[in-house]
Amino acid sequence: MRCLSLMVQGTTSDAGKTTLVAALCRILQRRGVRVAPFKPQNMALNSAVTVDGGEIGRAQALQALACGLPPHTDFNPVLLKPTTDKKAQVIIHGQVALDLNARDYHEYKPRAMGAVLESWARLTAAYECVVVEGAGSPAEINLRDRDIANMGFAEAVDCPVILIADIDRGGVFAHLVGTLDLLSPSERNRVKGFVINRFRGDIGLLESGLRWLEERTGKPVLGVLPYLHGLMLDAEDAIATADLAKGTTKLKVIAPAYPRVSNHNDLDPLRLHPEVDFRWIGPNEPPPAADLIVLPGSKAVRADLDWLRAQGWATAINKHLRYGGKVVGLCGGYQMLGRVIDDPQGLEGLPGCTPGLGVLEVETTLESAKQLRNVSGHLALPGLPAMTGYEIHLGVTRGAGLAQGAICLADGGSDGAISADNQIFATYCHGVFDHPDALTALLAWAGMTETAPIDFAARREADLERLADSVEAALDWTKLADLLPRGRS
Repeated sequence: MRCLSLMVQGTTSDAGKTTLVAALCRILQRRGVRVAPFKPQNMALNSAVTVDGGEIGRAQALQALACGLPPHTDFNPVLLKPTTDKKAQVIIHGQVALDLNARDYHEYKPRAMGAVLESWARLTAAYECVVVEGAGSPAEINLRDRDIANMGFAEAVDCPVILIADIDRGGVFAHLVGTLDLLSPSERNRVKGFVINRFRGDIGLLESGLRWLEERTGKPVLGVLPYLHGLMLDAEDAIATADLAKGTTKLKVIAPAYPRVSNHNDLDPLRLHPEVDFRWIGPNEPPPAADLIVLPGSKAVRADLDWLRAQGWATAINKHLRYGGKVVGLCGGYQMLGRVIDDPQGLEGLPGCTPGLGVLEVETTLESAKQLRNVSGHLALPGLPAMTGYEIHLGVTRGAGLAQGAICLADGGSDGAISADNQIFATYCHGVFDHPDALTALLAWAGMTETAPIDFAARREADLERLADSVEAALDWTKLADLLPRGRS
């Protein structure tokens, strides 16, 4: 049976490509279709460890979950993790290949396209349907030459495309018509229709615009998706900063949004917890008093540590600890808590050493071999609560502060550290808040007792179902009949 494919491209970043692909994957999976997600090239600091020992964008791990599949490197063969505004770590098939600036990566793209096509061939041979996510917008004409993320890929493999645009931001008709006008004739022919995302209000007031759009472009509107409040779906890269309506909270938690923060979705269980008052603290915003400070991961630990100091966080953390507050350090945040971070090879910037915050008796040396693995075990806290997670980091941490590990791993090893005064919990394990038992125990350790366990994995699954139900009801499946398999149920 021939593998069908469909690519979702957006008029802008954050138009809804990731969520539409996830929804289509779940809808097809529920219909009995063997479906897989695919994103040729992703630029994100949120990543996940795959079943074959590599890393891919977090959004593609979510889409794999929607398909009922474990994450695999073929789902995102090229991942770019920015280390500065002009330079990124290039990850091919889940492994670090090299670090390049933007101009050099442009020259490298033909080689990257080779990796993309290798993964594409494997997926189309193994699945009935592959749903593809573009990156940014195909109308970025300065990037058209050697493009592997949008129309360049679609043209290379002859994949049909639908365009999605976000009406909530305004200008949706200009976005769609303008994007189409900036495409080449063959690319315009490849676009099979439009999807309008995040609509709220009276659909009757939109209908005249939809008719105009179809007459103006000759392309059908495939559906208008409603605005869904409160979805808990892993963000591709942007930090979710919107305030959530909550009742009385029991614990105040803050975290710095430093420039190269990575895997910030680690903190989603805190942000979404109904009894936790959680805030990301941005630049030039003084750290307020809190019960718990969480230092998340970083793709440029020494540079983000310099940023922390410049923003007054070193003083704030020391004061917080003097008054009995608790601190959690995750991955790069763990490294920052130590006495020094040494990067002799210049793996995350210029070679050199940077003094750490000095509140944990450990020292870290960055080494070229990246640790990539899924882990499980239990926290070294009362009740020995179970945890699952994953490691993605450069660096080896040593020192007397490791005397009390934070996590007892299932393989018999130990990870991280709990300080002698029990005020600091530091670990390389991402996802440490995800398991309901671990979350409850860490909140109790931070001072929040008598809270009901909350299962955010179950919440994510429920929200995927909710998303799929909404999208399935909103799309015109007769217009999609030639683009997607019908399924067996």
